[in-house]
Amino acid sequence: MMGPLATRLLGDRAWVLVAVLLAIAVAVPVLNLWVPPSSPLHVPDHLVPLFGKYLTYALLALSVDLVWGYCGILSLGHGAFFALGGYAMGMYLMRQIGGRGVYGNPDLPDFMVFLNWKELPWYWYGFDEFWFAMLMVLAVPGALAFLFGWFAFRSRVTGVYLSIITQAMTFALLLAFFRNDMGFGGNNGLTDFKDILGAPIQAPGTRAALFAASALALVAGLLVCRLVVTSKLGKVLVAVRDAESRTRFLGYRVEHYKLFVWTLSAMLAGLAGALYVPQVGIINPSEFAPANSIEIVIWVAVGGRGTLLGPIVGAVLVNYAKTWFTGAFPEFWLFALGGLFVAVTLFMPKGLLGLAQQVRARLEARRGAKGGAAHAVRPDPQAAE
Repeated sequence: MMGPLATRLLGDRAWVLVAVLLAIAVAVPVLNLWVPPSSPLHVPDHLVPLFGKYLTYALLALSVDLVWGYCGILSLGHGAFFALGGYAMGMYLMRQIGGRGVYGNPDLPDFMVFLNWKELPWYWYGFDEFWFAMLMVLAVPGALAFLFGWFAFRSRVTGVYLSIITQAMTFALLLAFFRNDMGFGGNNGLTDFKDILGAPIQAPGTRAALFAASALALVAGLLVCRLVVTSKLGKVLVAVRDAESRTRFLGYRVEHYKLFVWTLSAMLAGLAGALYVPQVGIINPSEFAPANSIEIVIWVAVGGRGTLLGPIVGAVLVNYAKTWFTGAFPEFWLFALGGLFVAVTLFMPKGLLGLAQQVRARLEARRGAKGGAAHAVRPDPQAAE
């Protein structure tokens, strides 16, 4: 029998999703590494990092759903937290190159040698250690989110104004990271990674391990989000979403609740970015592009916000469609994405999961109506007598 905490984490059929993700975390590496290529069940090497990228996008969408679906904060700048986590991981991977770069400098990354830097900037210290890099993956996005939220929520900036400010934040970071004197590789970003934790990053075993780590991180993120939304804290967040003024009138410090969930969401986005970078092999300022953050919102809207499951489904489906469209009809992808968002907004305001619930409710109502009608026309034997 499950305890109260386990019931909160795995209730409402959430255990099904957790079980599916854990099965995927095991099945894909096994089918890639141990099933021969001649078998129809074999997963090719090039699909493992692609599927892993989808999982990191799902974790990113989950982080946006936590603040938008449950607290009503429409963030159009979560790509910034994702990119910051990615840069923290990229700095660690660059430090692992050592003297194997093009210029053979064991102390400076290639782009610093090319730009005639003489010594490593202070903010690169410590990134030769994995534990420090992982700490920064969470701390840097969390610190930026805390500072941003501290001023924004205390000033009671809400609605479209907050969304515009989040867009301005990620655009400002985009411009800053494009500069060569920032020490992050400028336009080219960080790339040419070779090792992670001493293992070759291009090896099939390493890619399979990164895929499994992405699936496990998504499970952990899902459980953390369920722990939040099924608690009393989650009820207050929903109250803030539905009636912020009334919640504040009842005595709740609304800005504190917003600040907590906003910072937690940014840290989840940073973790997604850290898992994304070693699987795609590059991080550059384009990850800060405002369009990327808008696209994350579309994933959540398509799947169904305020459901936790919806953003995971939406992120995977939309990105799979993007992969297919950009290969088959590259010039029509943006039109397809825009049409999808318009269609969801007009006809499926609760996303795919909301549509499934509506269909099920109508079918149940129709069955109930038929049953009631049959009961109504059924002859009463006693009345006949």
